[in-house]
Amino acid sequence: MSEKTALTPATHTAPPARFSHGVKKGNILQVAGQVGFLPAVEGQAPTPAGPTLREQTLQTLANVKAILEEGGATWDDVMMMRVYLTDVAHFAEMNEIYNAYFEEQELKAPASARTTVYVGLPQGLLIEIDALAVLG
Repeated sequence: MSEKTALTPATHTAPPARFSHGVKKGNILQVAGQVGFLPAVEGQAPTPAGPTLREQTLQTLANVKAILEEGGATWDDVMMMRVYLTDVAHFAEMNEIYNAYFEEQELKAPASARTTVYVGLPQGLLIEIDALAVLG
């Protein structure tokens, strides 16, 4: 049986509770929900990329990608993504940002499956994304 390994890229602070930013076991990699915090600066509290959905979505995707790469995965390995929005009115804009982002990634595999739901997040955060990847 393969060992479970926690993944925390250098760009990320320690999680605020007892969980890992990502976990890999065998060829499965689960990325925990990521938000649009800028890369970690020692001694400073996490800071959102900006107040706009665009800024936060692009940073959130960069944070997910950092964990995928830490675990040896790419966007092509992602099977499922879950997007959590705080406002139903953001759905169309998020789709535009999301589609443009993935067009730039030049994926070799078909797009992953995706679910979008509406949730409450801490003050100022507009989006959270998690991902499930299967390597190999």
